[in-house]
Amino acid sequence: MKKIIHLIAAARPNFMKIAPLYHALKKQNWCEVHIIHTGQHYDANMSDSIFADLMLPQPHFHLGIGSGSHAHQTGNVMLKYEQIVLEEERPDFLVVVGDVNPTAACSMVATKLHIPVAHLEAGLRSGDRRMPEEINRLVTDAICDTLWTPSPDADENLRNEGHPESRIVRVGNIMMDSFELIRDKIEAENSPEKYGLETGNYGVVTLHRPSNVDEFDTLKMLVDQLISVSEKIQLIFAVHPRTRNSLQKHGLWDNIQSIDRLKLVEPVSYVPFMGLVKSAKLIITDSGGIQEETTYLNIPCLTLRENTERPITVTEGTNKLVTIEALQDNVDLVLAGKWRSGTKPELWDGKAAERVTQEIRKWLFD
Repeated sequence: MKKIIHLIAAARPNFMKIAPLYHALKKQNWCEVHIIHTGQHYDANMSDSIFADLMLPQPHFHLGIGSGSHAHQTGNVMLKYEQIVLEEERPDFLVVVGDVNPTAACSMVATKLHIPVAHLEAGLRSGDRRMPEEINRLVTDAICDTLWTPSPDADENLRNEGHPESRIVRVGNIMMDSFELIRDKIEAENSPEKYGLETGNYGVVTLHRPSNVDEFDTLKMLVDQLISVSEKIQLIFAVHPRTRNSLQKHGLWDNIQSIDRLKLVEPVSYVPFMGLVKSAKLIITDSGGIQEETTYLNIPCLTLRENTERPITVTEGTNKLVTIEALQDNVDLVLAGKWRSGTKPELWDGKAAERVTQEIRKWLFD
């Protein structure tokens, strides 16, 4: 009888992490793999179209959580996922990814019901417990049965927290698998031309973290800096719904929208977005996954955060943590050709899903 494996997906970065694993598991004759979409990202450009881009089927179960407070999301995911497990389908193995609220929530449900749980992208730490994602990482890693890490620093973080070596398995960075899975589609998309941009001569902006976009003073300073940067290099800004709402709430939307060399667009699906990233001169972001993708593609990444849970992108890659005040100076370094060239970390090779599949099989059958 085939084993049932559940893959939990909640937010846009999760979809990219489960896609290569879904396709790898789908080829196996010993398991059935089902996708549980919790519905944290419900915008079509941040969910439905990415499923199509990544050749994923419609989710087997959709929890429909939507937005809300951390307690609301976590509690509702636990209630609805527990109902699936108890009343509809009990999996033999559960894979959670990343660091969003449903990652911790589904881990708790499965662990209490004695279902083996693996955390894909385990061991990442920013050291900043003010970030809700950091709490989710700590909780998830504390209760999961096996911890699949992307890099040596993640291994070391887990060891320092007292996790036994038997639970720590470095599998590499599965985000690179997603890129390689559809590299041909990304290259064929010709995103710069579609958006009226000159290949290699523009920057991509993504911003959504509360510390950057929620408060007026910070957001105003950020808008002013982006406008100044756009005088040096054209920018395309994929505006997250949270960021758009804040810009409108604080009366900044009309100002930023009026700048010719700062192109505002809706959230962009994975294929066209990676087409933009691949051909960009630089990236300005506060996101997590794009720090890894730019390191993989050797593109300068200016991360507007005090810390990162992906320090290997700084120590080995092309990423740098910058303040809003220092943004223009760092853009100048890129434009002057003075940005450090990075290297790809070990096991960032597009084959993580194969290693994870082998680990699941060992867990279930050995």
